[in-house]
This record gives sequence, structure tokens and C-alpha cells, in this order.
Amino acid sequence: MFKNFHGFHLVEAYHKTRHAKKFEHPNRAIKKAAQAVFVAIVTLILWNLPADSFGIQGLTVVQQRIIAIFAYATLMWVLEVVPSWATSVSIIGLMLIFTSDSGIKWMVNPDEVGTLLSYKSIMATFADPIIMLFIGGFVLAIAAAKTGLDTHLAKVLLKPFGQKSENVLLGFILITGLFSMFVSNTATAAMMLTFLAPVFKQLPPEGKGRIAMALSIPVAANLGGIGTPIGTPPNTIALKYLNDPEGLNLGLGFGEWMLFMFPLVAVLLFISWFILKKMFPFSQKTVQLEIEGEMKKGPHKWIVIVTFIITVALWLTDMVTGINSYTVALIPFVVFTLTGVINKYDLEEINWSVLWMVAGGFALGYGLNASGLAENAIASIPFGNLSPVLILILSGVICYLLSNFISNSATAALLMPILAVVCTAMGDKLEAIGGTPTVLIGIAIAASSAMLLPVSTPPNALAFSTNLVKQSDMIKIGLISGFITIILGYALLYTIGVMHLL
Repeated sequence: MFKNFHGFHLVEAYHKTRHAKKFEHPNRAIKKAAQAVFVAIVTLILWNLPADSFGIQGLTVVQQRIIAIFAYATLMWVLEVVPSWATSVSIIGLMLIFTSDSGIKWMVNPDEVGTLLSYKSIMATFADPIIMLFIGGFVLAIAAAKTGLDTHLAKVLLKPFGQKSENVLLGFILITGLFSMFVSNTATAAMMLTFLAPVFKQLPPEGKGRIAMALSIPVAANLGGIGTPIGTPPNTIALKYLNDPEGLNLGLGFGEWMLFMFPLVAVLLFISWFILKKMFPFSQKTVQLEIEGEMKKGPHKWIVIVTFIITVALWLTDMVTGINSYTVALIPFVVFTLTGVINKYDLEEINWSVLWMVAGGFALGYGLNASGLAENAIASIPFGNLSPVLILILSGVICYLLSNFISNSATAALLMPILAVVCTAMGDKLEAIGGTPTVLIGIAIAASSAMLLPVSTPPNALAFSTNLVKQSDMIKIGLISGFITIILGYALLYTIGVMHLL
């Protein structure tokens, strides 16, 4: 992913190690095979149970199959039998074959199985406007890396922080957080850890300053993603359900998201700096920053700079211009391809696995609603009797716990469709906690707060690979930062909700 980025070797090594641990060891292969069999058995049981076993009135065969596919997706994502994106691809395939109007003829007779899903709509989940938003973000990141804009920005932005160790730490936290709002947090972490390498050499091995520096990158990368809709997949998934014309239809724009979330991220980054410098104090008071690399000369540099400025400006003023963030996301794609900044080989560096991961979650959400399963569940299960506070706490806790062990994208893709249904059923009762946005955006914040372990996020794993960080240190800072993030994040969402600012 993003081979042009400084520190790509760290990302590549991380993915190779992770793949070897999960799929190449003989014992792992046996374990994965056993898990696959378990998932298949559970799925087939749910697929073939009598319809009245589910306690949902009017349950059709198609709806029951979607329940089975949903269970399959949950188990596959939680157990990570195969990569998360591969599970998402299989979800789309299963839905097309067994629940759509283009499925196996003798298995999708509408007179026998109920209302079928549109195969065009299932396939369209990969061309959802949210996917276009992702692609726009990826293209901007690739162009910035190719022209050296990322390195140049890092050098310029870090310069004002001087040579005092604590201030340099703050600089790395703020710049990493800023980059993570627009660039993959994995690529950002790899790049910033590479810039830190000469700093590590200057700090004494016996001091704790190295630990603070190494931990600052994953913490800032994880928190920075909260700041924009494209910062991390859970944000865009939340935006999908909040802006769905057939659902909540809030019309939440890029600028509106940043208006509330950017200040939250800024506060969280400063709090993280304070915690890190207190937990891991520097014994050496000054360090010299040496960042190698320059911007490439030529017209491409200026094309990228101007396009970047225009794109971000349009994103921030979408409510004024009337051009939504999804359309704006295609502007850099068009400009960079027409001018040759991006070529066909660069397109291979787009993180397609993330796009498939997200599309699979959207397909599940579409299936729940278009099949009528969501409506039947609302009628049969008394969601309206549940406590709004209980829903808020449980959803946040479940998301936080799952995201520490599996992909936060998979966690969001799993929980968002369910919570969208639950929130719809609860109606005005959610006003007590700020409405549906509090729950759904809360999930996005909880997912980004999960950074306890090296396996929790790729930035954590990259920092751990420096051998400067112990797992116990990561757990400490991850627990403290995560707890503060959830508390402040939910407090902000509640305030926004009760004041009707969205």
C-alpha cells in the first residue's frame, strides 16, 4: 500500500509478518480450518432452522438467509479466518447467488422465498458515493507522496517546534494527527516512524524518551483519523447511514464533521502529549531533527499543491457551494489522471482491500433493509422499550472491545446496520442522549479509541516493531488515551445532540 511513501518497507514487513503468523504456520492452518468448519456449521444451522425459531413475525426465506449471512460475516470477521476484505467479497457473492433476482434459479423463486434483492443494488455497494470519497482520499495521498509534498510538509510543519525534546514530541504528535485526517493512518505511521529514526539514535537507550516518541505516532495516527470523514473507515461508514436518503437523511457534510471533530482531535492530541511526556520523561532535553527528501521539481508539484488546496477548501465549504463531499472527492482523481500526476501503475496502490471491506458492510446493510428484515425485526422485537443510555453504553463498549482485536472497519461494518435499525425503532426516545448521530458517530469514535495492543491497529504494530515499546507500555497509554477519547467524544456528541446543532 502506498509504495511511494517513506517507510513503506515498514508496512510491507508488517503485512508479511502478520500473514506468516496467521496463515503459514502449520498449527495456525489447522486452527483456521477448524474455525472455518465451525463458521460453516453455524451458518448452515441458521440457514435451515424453522422460520418460527427466530421469533420474527413474517420471516421470509430470503430474510432468514440474510440472518445466516450476517452471522457468517460476524464470525468470519471476529475469528479472522481469512482477511476481512475477503470476507466482505464473499458476503456480496453469497447475497448475489442466494438472495438476489440474479441468483440460482431454483433457489430464488420469489413465490417461495419472498421478495428478492436487486442484484444491481448489491453490486452498487462497491460504487457507493462513500467509496468515491475513499478513492479521492487515497489519490490525494499517493500524489502527495509521489511529488514529495508529504516530506516537505513534515519538514516545514516540524520546524517551528525547535529542538527541545518535549516540543519535538508535540510536533510529531500534531503533524501525525494532521496527516492522519487525510492519509491512511498506516501510511502516516510508517512515514513518521521513518522520520523519527535519526531522533531515536540521539536519545540515550536508558531513557524513556524513546518510548514516548515511538508511542506518539500510533496514538496520534489513531486519534487523528477522527477529525475528517475520510480519516478512517468507521467515520465514512457512519456518514453513509447518517446521510442515507432512504434512512436518516441528515445531509451531514465534510465541513460540518470537521467543525465539531477537528477541535476534539486537537484537544485529544494535546492531552496525549501531556500524558506521554509525564509517563515517559526525557532524560535528554534537546534533539536535532534531520528529515531527508525534497519536493520534486516541475509542474506536477504545483498541480498537486493547487488541487490539494482546492479539494480541501471545497470539502470544508460543501454546505455553501452545494457540491457534496463525494463529488469533490473525484476532482483530484480527474485532475491527476488528466495531467499525468497519477498513472495506471499508481492506481494499483489504492487500498482496494479497504474499499471491498467497506462495500461488504454496505451490502449487509442493504440486505437488512431491502429484504424487509429490518422492518420485521422492529415490529417483532421491542427495541423501543430499551433504555437509550443502555444502547449508547453497550454499543460503545462492544465496539471498543471488538476493535481492539479485529479490524475497526469490520467492527463498524458489523454494528452500524444493526444500530441504524435499533435507532429507527427507538424514535424520539433517543433525543434524551442527543439522537441517532450520538450512537452512530459514537461507534466511529469508539473504534478509533481502540489501541490497547500491537494487534489493535496497524500503527500500533508498526510502533511495536521498533522494539522500543513494550506491550505493557502500549496497554497503559492505550487504555488512558482510549478512555479519555470516549468520554470527551461522547460528551461532545451529547452536547451537539441536545443543542440540535446537527
